[in-house]
Amino acid sequence: MSDDTAPWLIVGLGNPGAEYAGNRHNIGFMVVDLLADRMRGKFKAHKARAQVVEGRMGPPGPANRRVVLAKPMSFMNLSGGPVTALRDFYKVPLERIVAVHDELDIDYPTLRLKLGGGDNGHNGLKSMTKSMGPDYHRVRCGIGRPPGRMQVADFVLKDFSSTERKELDWFVDRAADAVECLIAEGLERAQSSYNS
Repeated sequence: MSDDTAPWLIVGLGNPGAEYAGNRHNIGFMVVDLLADRMRGKFKAHKARAQVVEGRMGPPGPANRRVVLAKPMSFMNLSGGPVTALRDFYKVPLERIVAVHDELDIDYPTLRLKLGGGDNGHNGLKSMTKSMGPDYHRVRCGIGRPPGRMQVADFVLKDFSSTERKELDWFVDRAADAVECLIAEGLERAQSSYNS
């Protein structure tokens, strides 16, 4: 399979289950849910312990890409298993994998895109990197640091605050736009348009 025909695999990181749906840690799920809506796709269970939508993204013509949207159903710290299984199933090269995730070291609501790098203590990235190596794309959705002495684990597993929710739809929309730009026009273009 040549690189040009391989699909992109866009992985929203999060935890499955209704009780986690609004958590800061689940912004990756929120972004791929919006991308699925834009593609008019419905998530279906995949044997790789993930929910997936297959479709196309981007303008008509050569920038229109085959994509697989995925939400691992394994809990965050085990994301690498389902992502690796999907990579193998769809024959996706590592540089066509995009992880969409929450990022503590970036202020809310700020986006940063990059290729490769460390996991910065993020258990979903840690699991993916352990399974596949670090050289995949990241769409990093800033959630900021916990206030006061709140533990990081408590902070990421809490829902966005009422103040944050005022900007959440805009933020998720912008992150989805950034993913589309990355896939259609490449990392440098997406970084210059969306990194803030």
